[in-house]
Amino acid sequence: MPLKIKVSETKVVFQNLFLCAAVFYTVYYLVYVICFIAIRLDSFDELGPFDFKTNPSWLNKKYLVNLISLESTFVICGPLFVVVVEEWIWDYACTITVVHVIITTMMMMEFPFTVHWWISLGIGLSTMICGGQILAYLLYRDNYIYPVLDDF
Repeated sequence: MPLKIKVSETKVVFQNLFLCAAVFYTVYYLVYVICFIAIRLDSFDELGPFDFKTNPSWLNKKYLVNLISLESTFVICGPLFVVVVEEWIWDYACTITVVHVIITTMMMMEFPFTVHWWISLGIGLSTMICGGQILAYLLYRDNYIYPVLDDF
């Protein structure tokens, strides 16, 4: 007996995915600009949110801006995704992260092999999923979809 889970229509899923991507990159650039102003970098880099080649050092201001904006974006977007999709935050968070890796690879014309970038991306994804799923559960507890596993 298959699981009895109501699956959204493809159109709705793509619409939610587009909205989540728009929210993610809007927040990312806003946080990046705020960090740029707060840390007082010399020049603005439009590709900053995609830069994984910066030398990882606590003394490097550009690295700090990239790191703080990346982590802040993931923390902020978890609860914002709840507003857009209500549940299944983990699915949209993982998909947007994969999309971000693909766009980063295309923008920098190189696949990111730097360990520090993957670690910070993993930490950010974990915080987005945990924060978003917990908030979604608390807000939509009465309407939450639980799989029926009786006949499994």
